[in-house]
Amino acid sequence: MRLFLEAEKIREGLLQESFTIRRSLDLLAIDNVNLSINKTQECLKQVDSFHHSLVQLSDRLFPAYLQDSLPLAIECLLEPWLVSNPHLYFDINMPAYWRHEPADRSLVVLRALEELLIITLPEVLMPISIYITLQEQKNIGQLMVQITYPDTSTFIFYSNLPELKYLCGSFQFLTSGKSFYRSQNLSIACYLCW
Repeated sequence: MRLFLEAEKIREGLLQESFTIRRSLDLLAIDNVNLSINKTQECLKQVDSFHHSLVQLSDRLFPAYLQDSLPLAIECLLEPWLVSNPHLYFDINMPAYWRHEPADRSLVVLRALEELLIITLPEVLMPISIYITLQEQKNIGQLMVQITYPDTSTFIFYSNLPELKYLCGSFQFLTSGKSFYRSQNLSIACYLCW
């Protein structure tokens, strides 16, 4: 489903944008006698927008820093969440050094974290605390995400979502690791171990 949505974004966004840029450049070639600074600036803005969209797309398909540092890739993943959600309080604890591991495994960890946030964070504006920690214990990587909700009804709703079980099962299958979550005192704590 995610790949389908990404393909739709390309078709409906980037391909349309490239067609518009191409058409504008064709018109510039025909009318170069009347080439104005405004028209040139408009084309440059379109090219800059197209370039920015491609950067975002490449980061979604294979996040920046993933091959070099899982903690840095996690921080980059969380950055848009921090900027666009001032009502969410993030406490992020990442190690300065992380072991080298295959990028495909790091990608599964990163996607699981992203999906967990999408599943468990409501779209309504309410103060929620999220604590995220990455650590290694006896050669086992562990990402723990604890989400604390402001009220009982929100907590009950999100702690009983079947998608949490599906996410844990998928993570275990894809990494040959373990994944589980616990719910108590208005908090859900999800553990991803590999």
